[in-house]
Amino acid sequence: MTALLVANNGGHVKQLHSLAPRLGLDEDRVWVTVASPQTKALLEGEEVLLVDYPDSRDTRALVRHAREASALFRRRRFSKVVSTGSSLALSVLPQAALRGLDTAFIESATRFEGPSMSGRLLAALPGVDVYTQYERRVTRRWRYGGSVFDGFEASETEPWDGSRPLRVVVTVGSTGAYGFRRLVERMIAVLPEDAEVLWQTGSTDVSGLPITARPSVPGDELDAAVRRADAVVAHAGTGTALGAVEAGKLPLIVPRRRAHGEHVDDHQSEIATALGNRGIALVREADALEMADVLQVARTVVARRDDPPPFRW
Repeated sequence: MTALLVANNGGHVKQLHSLAPRLGLDEDRVWVTVASPQTKALLEGEEVLLVDYPDSRDTRALVRHAREASALFRRRRFSKVVSTGSSLALSVLPQAALRGLDTAFIESATRFEGPSMSGRLLAALPGVDVYTQYERRVTRRWRYGGSVFDGFEASETEPWDGSRPLRVVVTVGSTGAYGFRRLVERMIAVLPEDAEVLWQTGSTDVSGLPITARPSVPGDELDAAVRRADAVVAHAGTGTALGAVEAGKLPLIVPRRRAHGEHVDDHQSEIATALGNRGIALVREADALEMADVLQVARTVVARRDDPPPFRW
């Protein structure tokens, strides 16, 4: 039989892709996700149904994607359906549960303080098993099977000695209309002038700033730059943080703040707190970031302790 894996792009699909080897699923699998450079690179060689990007709370897209999922269910048979969110889960998982399929929703690791709207809605549906990635969030309804960040640890290595330019990746993701100019300006202020920096700035307005910025960087190119970098400085996006630790980097994580118009809420502080507590990220506020923080992550590596444990269904 075939497993169906469902996730929006960004951190959602990155988490599901990282968790997939631990889920005990059939090797034959189909993905449903949003078309983007990231998903194209991440899922190369996989069978993928790509859908258009849905805006936040886009009910028309939810219905449209539900119709596409319905057609997929009529064409194919699946043994298990798993999603890490967000809106695509609402389009696909209820249909899977109604068909009597083994259906599971794994809440995003960004949701440190509680489930998302998608998670709350799906938890109300019989036939959908719901999982949190934090043991402290377990309830009679929500189970804990493991975390995408299981098994990583940080250790110090040889420090950057200044004999060559410092290589840095600064990435703020692509969070819709929300920019993160505070982080970009702070990094310009603290980095040495000869630093080699890849600036991935999303929708951030960087007009007037002395940098060569790129709103979007293809996933394979960004991954290669992260592996080559001495330091990775990023907003507290789950996909970005996961990509950094998988590349062996201790990310310098800076949460976006609602008070500064950088996101719809302060949920990025949740993932920053969780990673900081695990010791696999250095967390700083944008206005407090210093060059010493950049040098600290530049002399630290992250690696898996052993094979990560299987997800516990």
